Amino acid sequence: MKYVLLFVDTEQFAADLEAMGPAERERAYARVGEWMATHRDKIRGGHKLQGPQTATTVRLDQGEPVIMDGPFVEGKEVVSGYTEIEVADLDEALRMVATWPGCPIVEIRPLES
Repeated sequence: MKYVLLFVDTEQFAADLEAMGPAERERAYARVGEWMATHRDKIRGGHKLQGPQTATTVRLDQGEPVIMDGPFVEGKEVVSGYTEIEVADLDEALRMVATWPGCPIVEIRPLES
């Protein structure tokens, strides 16, 4: 089964990361790299996204398309990256995500086949 893991940053997480010293931040990034390496046999792709200030949103629910700068949702949480995985089932995806050392929220979504 293929899923996409959507990594969601919160304002607090971003502030905490920014407040870290360089060595502590490097250790945090290293833990994420280790997690990716541990699960490399299940990872099929993914990328870190540029910041929400670089987003362009097209709303199609108001007649004519409306193009806006900024993230696709209003709120204090933004998707910061994604990884596509291939695992046996949702339980295996949940076990993977339970050990994620990065941002505080991960949304798991099955891919359409």
